[in-house]
Amino acid sequence: MDWEALWLSIKLSCVTVIILIPFAILASRFLAYHNFTGKSWVEALIMVPLVLPPTVIGYYLLVGLGSQSWLGRFLEQVLGQQLVFHFSGLVVASIIVNIPFAIQPIQRAFESVPQEVRDAAACCGMSPLKILFKIELPLVWPGVLTALVLCFSHVLGEFGVVLMMGGNIAGETKTVAISIYDSVQAFDFASAGQMSLVLLLFAITVLALTTSMSRRLGRAHGSRHS
Repeated sequence: MDWEALWLSIKLSCVTVIILIPFAILASRFLAYHNFTGKSWVEALIMVPLVLPPTVIGYYLLVGLGSQSWLGRFLEQVLGQQLVFHFSGLVVASIIVNIPFAIQPIQRAFESVPQEVRDAAACCGMSPLKILFKIELPLVWPGVLTALVLCFSHVLGEFGVVLMMGGNIAGETKTVAISIYDSVQAFDFASAGQMSLVLLLFAITVLALTTSMSRRLGRAHGSRHS
């Protein structure tokens, strides 16, 4: 069992979720409550990572953020290091790839909040920020929880975009998915099987817990308004 790779994957998942979920809440709220010219194109752009192969996204990130591009050179001067083949580059890649997994569930949850509830809160003198924290977030919490779990689990198993953007550097960019691939390449099927089993059990457990919690939150919300 490659514990170092597993820990790196968990660390990458945590950092990605911490950065992405707050952004996704604000972006999802805006998309749910505003109609504007080109909205369909924006939503389509958000969904692109779902249909593009991860290696294609990784290729564009590698070219766009590498030292051969003006953006890559600018970021290297500002940050003092390259994003490519570094943990920070994996974070950027993971955030971009997981944007649809974060925004879609939260946007649908915001869209399900009745307009009358928001209007009543505004009539009571509540500011938009207070409405968000006191009214909307408690109602959309199941969607936020779903987005959090989907992003965390998806990052944990990422392979193509991670390999393209970060390579295979032990302790820096070698995640558990890459470690599984290396074990199979080395015909070490025992190690590959152990790590694969850990990811499988984790995915089943987390999805089961998320489904259960979402149902409980939905029933609790229904009982409060019945």
